Amino acid sequence: MAGKPKLHYFNGRGRMEAIRWLLAAAGVEFEEIFIKTPGDLDKLRNEGSLMFQQVPMVEIDGMKLVQTRAILNYIATKYNLYGKDMKERALIDMYAEGVADLGEMIMHLPLCPPDQKDAKTTQIKESITNRYLPAFEKVLKGHGQDYLVGNKLSRADIHLVELLYYVEELDPSLLANFPLLKALKTRVSNLPAVKKFLQPGSQRKPPMDEKNLEEAKKIFRMQ
Repeated sequence: MAGKPKLHYFNGRGRMEAIRWLLAAAGVEFEEIFIKTPGDLDKLRNEGSLMFQQVPMVEIDGMKLVQTRAILNYIATKYNLYGKDMKERALIDMYAEGVADLGEMIMHLPLCPPDQKDAKTTQIKESITNRYLPAFEKVLKGHGQDYLVGNKLSRADIHLVELLYYVEELDPSLLANFPLLKALKTRVSNLPAVKKFLQPGSQRKPPMDEKNLEEAKKIFRMQ
């Protein structure tokens, strides 16, 4: 019997959080090995564990996987969260990439210089309400089903609901005009495995704060 997946990353959201969400939604227990210092990261690099010298890295099924999308695709395939055929997988990929594009904007907001932060936040909010959320609302309205693809839970739904939580953290009012997305968020959040992950004390990470940001900058030698 294979052991639990081991997740190598710093103790924060970053690019690993989508992986945590997907494993949790699949009901998979996982271990986290936190990178706490630049030396911890160097050790992984020097022992040859990081193909491209970067994290996230996940040890699973005898592999040391890097590259976030590759990791997510593997987990989604393994736990039947990746559609039933090529067409469904193409849609799931398309929706997941849209989620990732917006997620990147939100994730990088704490790195924005203070004098640019208000303008950047306004720009992101406009993208949320005029570009991304209308597109996903339209998908759900178009087929009238409970989930984005094939009326079955997929990685696209999980990634989107994770994103909706971040949108609410940015500004709770941004979801007001998207009733189908709000319903999807409630539906997925009430799935037992996801509900457990959303409880206090789980491996879900809180929003990035100044302390967390400084730790990440130190670990990854960011200026």
